[in-house]
Amino acid sequence: MIAPAIDRFGSVDPVDPEDRPERLPDVARLRRTVLVVAVLNFGYFFVELAVALTAGSVSLLADSVDFLEDTAVNLLILMALGWPLARRAVLGKAMAVVILAPASVAGWQTVGRFADPQTPDVVPLVLASLGAIAVNGTSAWLLAGSRHRGGSLSTAAFASARNDVLVNVAIIAMGLLTLWVDSGWPDLVLGCCILALALHAAWEVWEVSEEERLAAKALAGEDIG
Repeated sequence: MIAPAIDRFGSVDPVDPEDRPERLPDVARLRRTVLVVAVLNFGYFFVELAVALTAGSVSLLADSVDFLEDTAVNLLILMALGWPLARRAVLGKAMAVVILAPASVAGWQTVGRFADPQTPDVVPLVLASLGAIAVNGTSAWLLAGSRHRGGSLSTAAFASARNDVLVNVAIIAMGLLTLWVDSGWPDLVLGCCILALALHAAWEVWEVSEEERLAAKALAGEDIG
């Protein structure tokens, strides 16, 4: 199990892969990428938050909080890229927990509105989601080429951006369904779906960070049994 992990992160010798000269252009490129993605997410957070409060949408509110989570993840990557493999693995697990934060907000709002579902305003909801697709799609595209360069860190950012695009498409579909049924229930159900996606993304990042932890132990000559 550990051999693929070691090969995957290029850590076949005791020198950290980030310290090798041939990897420096890749690291610099990833730094620039995550900085751009962080700025994009932070800027759109304010846009979607304002629309979510105006439209009265639980799912859109949860998605706006998710933009803050993506901002934090990418800024943490920017700070941690020069860290050794073992420390990156620890931060990767921390990010797996961070990914759960937006789902917790969505879950709290969902539970609070089950007694009296509020029908969201569909038009601003759909327009905001189209903008979110553009931002998250751009972020995922930028991170796709670099997601294996930072191990669990860049995997965290890419998985989050990719899942966000799916969430935005689901929000648009939910808006169309709301027009048809004239009910707040689709918005609440989508909140549960956002929670499921966040759980899957967190598990994905946790698995990669565990591979890094084992790879770091193997490089140090420790028993990984």
